[in-house]
Formats: sequence, structure tokens, C-alpha cells
Amino acid sequence: MITPKTYSILLALTVLFSFPLTCQAFHDGGVAACEGCHTMHNSLNGTAAATASQQFQSGAYLLKSTDQSSACLNCHQKAGTTGPSGYYVSTADSDMPVGAPPVQLGPGGDFGWLKKTYNWMGETAPQTSRGERHGHNVIAADYGYTRDTTHAVAPGGGSFQYPSDQLSCISCHDPHGKYRRNKDATITATGRPIRGGGSYSTSVDPDTTTAVGVYRLLGGVGYQPKSLPGNFAFVSSPFFAAAPLDYNRSEAATDVRVAYGQGVSLWCSNCHPNMHTAAVGPSVHPADDAMSPDVLSRYNSYVKTGDISGNQATSYLSLVPFQMGDSTDMTTLKGAVNSTAGPVSGDRVMCLSCHRAHASGWDSMMRFPLDPTFTTVSDGFGNPVYPNPATDPIQAMGRTTQEFQKALYDRPPTKFAAFQRTLCNKCHAGD
Repeated sequence: MITPKTYSILLALTVLFSFPLTCQAFHDGGVAACEGCHTMHNSLNGTAAATASQQFQSGAYLLKSTDQSSACLNCHQKAGTTGPSGYYVSTADSDMPVGAPPVQLGPGGDFGWLKKTYNWMGETAPQTSRGERHGHNVIAADYGYTRDTTHAVAPGGGSFQYPSDQLSCISCHDPHGKYRRNKDATITATGRPIRGGGSYSTSVDPDTTTAVGVYRLLGGVGYQPKSLPGNFAFVSSPFFAAAPLDYNRSEAATDVRVAYGQGVSLWCSNCHPNMHTAAVGPSVHPADDAMSPDVLSRYNSYVKTGDISGNQATSYLSLVPFQMGDSTDMTTLKGAVNSTAGPVSGDRVMCLSCHRAHASGWDSMMRFPLDPTFTTVSDGFGNPVYPNPATDPIQAMGRTTQEFQKALYDRPPTKFAAFQRTLCNKCHAGD
């Protein structure tokens, strides 16, 4: 027999679990619960966060960590995670021993690749792929991430000399989530209350009285971490984009598509303004430029080396994504996350067409290997296989076949041709 008290409990549970999962997200499109990142009274899980002798040096800004990125990784890294999962962006050292790759497969990439340095013998001299060349070198002392030792400031920054010894997760992401997208597609730092996140194809939409968070809590015009001295305020707004809920998964069978809209490369230029500008000259790759008819044709017809039988309806490749014109239409972007269609007239090449935002298994945080002649080799029967460091050291570049495949997001080598050439050819085959 169900008593009135039991009925009340069941009713409460029914109401609780009827809400969409996105309503219970930690950040929820804006500022998260303060105590999630900060400790108000030097308390952390029932013990002192810092001793008197430390004088709070291990918890600047009342953080539950030594520094800002470590505070982020308190939630965004978890030891013992054996596969891609949700919002994790970093693999613990214990989960990627020598010869084993980082395991997270989000579109931005796994910061764990920063800790993977590879050495091999080239044709005439030893070669090295240093871990710090694999991505943005965020500083997270509690998790073993250190600054870039080569670049003192952001490359391509011109007069905007963003210091590498200050690079952290909050250099790009606003931890307090002030920036919001309004119903008229404007992005502001104040105004209507944020009703929810705005990163997913299932996210709520703004209305006449509320706003939603911008994509991935990115910083916008005027953004600069309070901990960063100098004048480094952003001049461009966050870009428009929509991701599927299962964005962090293997792409062995199907691609994950983030639908990118207006402003991707412009937002990257907040720190790298001279990287893709006409002032630098014709020797730089175009970004935020409409794809020419020739590039559109090549992208849509290219399947793999030696196979140009593709068509626009099925040509999308997440290793070479593109920007959907100058779109701010979130209905269109949300609808595209399940599409396999390639680009159409007006669609654009962008920074993320070639690079991952966090890190990758390749130098220069590329989405695909750029340096070796071949991405795959042959097993002797004409079947494509990934290079083995013992038999194909130049092509393997020090990586095990497991690492090589994981860096390509689990794609089996049969997705490519034997002796597959670089995926620059997705846009440039025949040039």
C-alpha cells in the first residue's frame, strides 16, 4: 500500500527527473556554483585547503587548487577514465603510460597530448615531436601542465603579446560566464538573465526576456582575466556554433559534427591577429575566407587518395571541418550536427579547419598528420594499415599504431587508402 508520504516522495522524484539533463549542468550557460571552484573558509573536503605556513599560496583567489587551470581540471580530468566521456578534456598521467594515447576525443582535443614527446630516426638525422608543440600549453601545476618553453608570447600576436606564462583555461573561457547570446543574435556581457547554456543542438533558445550562454563560455569583447596584468582585452565576440550531446566519442564508425557559424577565425585572432591577415602577405593560409568554387568541388568529391567519387551530400569530414558561411542562425546550426553534407557556396575555411582548439596528437595541434609523406602504408596485400614504428619509423614518427589511430579519433586505416596522403588534399587535391 502506498502511503501519502511515499506518494509525495515518488511525485517529487518524478518531477526532478522530468527536467532535461541540461538544466542540471554545472555551468548552465553562465556562472556556476561559487563553492564548486572556490573555498570560502579555507576548507576542502573537511580539511584545511592551505596551512598557516603556506599563507594561501596554494589557493590564490580562494581557488580549490594552485591555479586557474588546475581548478578547471578538478572536474575536467578524472583518473581511471578508460575511454572518451562527457566533459573531460585531459587524461591523467596514470591512464596514458608510454605507448598508450590520451583517451578523450572531444572536438577540442585532449590536453594529455602535451605530455607525449616522440623521438625517431629520420632519413638522415634524429627527429623529435615535442609534447609542447601539440597544443595550447595551459599552466596547471596540480596536474603537471607547464608553460611553453619556446614561445614567450602568442605566435602571430603582433603587438598583442599574450604572455605564455599566463596561459590558462580562463585565457579563452570566461569562468563566470558573463557573455550571453540574445534573441536578436547580439552578444553582450550584461543584460537579460541567462536561462541556460547555448552550446548544444538541444540547448534552449533565448526569448524576449532571457538570454542563453555563448558557445563553451568563450570570452568576448572586453574580456581579460583579472589575474592578467597589462592590456589584453579581447576585441572580437565568441563565435556561433552548436555541438551534439555525444561530442566526446569515438569516430571509428561515424564523424562527430560541430556546426560552426560566424566568427571562428575572428575569435582566434583575439590572441593571434597577425596569423591570417592580408598584411602578412600571400604566404599565410587564408582564414574566414569563402571557399572558392574549385575548393568546394575538391572537398565534396574527395574521399581518399585516388578516390574522388564523393558527393556533396555525404562529403563532410570532421578532420577537415568548415564554417557554415557567416551564419548566426542557431536553428540552422543545430540542425546541421547530424548532417553529413559538405560545404556549399559561401561556406568558409577557418582556423579550426586544420587545428584543434586544445591539443592533438600532431605538431601544431593539427587535426591530421602533416609531416610524413603517408598517413597509412600497406600490409603487403594492398590493404591500408597505420605505420609501425619498428618497420616504418619515418611514417610512424615515434608513435605506436595505437597512438596513431587514437590521434585520428579511432578511425580504422580502412577509412583511408593505402599510402594515404595528407588531408590537405581534402581541399587541395590536384593543385
